[in-house]
Amino acid sequence: MSAPLRPRPAVPSRAAVPAGGAPAGAPPVFPRVLTVGVIGAGRVGAVLGAALAAAGHRVVAASGVSGVAKARIALLLPDARNRSATSVARAATDLLLIAVPDDALAGVVAGLAETGALHPGQVVAHTSGAHGLGVLAPAAAVGARPLALHPAMTFTGTPDDLGRLAGISYGVTAPAELRPLAVRLTADLGGVPEWVAEADRPLYHAALAHGANHLVTLVNEAADRLRDAGVGQPEKVLAPLLRAALENALRLGDDALTGPVSRGDAGTVRRHLERLAATAPESVAPYLVLARRTADRAIAAGRLRPADAESLLDVLSGTHREVAA
Repeated sequence: MSAPLRPRPAVPSRAAVPAGGAPAGAPPVFPRVLTVGVIGAGRVGAVLGAALAAAGHRVVAASGVSGVAKARIALLLPDARNRSATSVARAATDLLLIAVPDDALAGVVAGLAETGALHPGQVVAHTSGAHGLGVLAPAAAVGARPLALHPAMTFTGTPDDLGRLAGISYGVTAPAELRPLAVRLTADLGGVPEWVAEADRPLYHAALAHGANHLVTLVNEAADRLRDAGVGQPEKVLAPLLRAALENALRLGDDALTGPVSRGDAGTVRRHLERLAATAPESVAPYLVLARRTADRAIAAGRLRPADAESLLDVLSGTHREVAA
């Protein structure tokens, strides 16, 4: 499903206000309804394209090679023609959205610039959290306008994602003259901009990956260990506990810490490590790293007194070698 279209104010016609057209020195002016192309019909690109279409923009073309990508275009972007990347770039007269893996982005942008598929005044935006405007330098060199627009959300590439876009943040890096357009685009997508400096993009992305991707790993690790302990449906045990822990952490910060590390229960932690070493030795190292970081934060927050932490820190820093062995 998609969000209902919101009423749009009347705007000048495309002939009167061409994309990127403006007097010298004035901010660029764009039509209300943008002509959009999407390169990379993966989980992110197809969903954002569908959200832009729901907001009233014309998504005219998308690129997808695999069977899954073609099916996603047919489902989420039924009015878009499936074309090659260069054809999509030429068709996207106002906004080209590039949603490809981080390591492929530079090559895609350079290739489009070299083939002459990009044109002056066209906005070329990517959805990478790790990259800023630097990766779009080849596009800027031919007169295109660069924009980094990263949704702080996890995607499945299905229509269900559209309902999760309301209120999310977008990590935006943009030239000053494109900030009004960035604000407008994030609003059309149902979100809000979070301005991220070029140099801070890797740190911004590391924080999101650390929080979201590693959370998935952590939850699955916990579920596996519960299965090892004989729990038949670990998701039922974990769901209320983890939801409460997440809500408390977001609301209270380090004051949400509970459990043996925050109490300094060295004996309990030692027993955890001993049993993990016997049952799932691959879980010992991540447990130790996270427990030590938890102890550091608990001490800094005043949740754990340094005197009470001594035995615990000995277990975490010294005897873990013996336990692991």
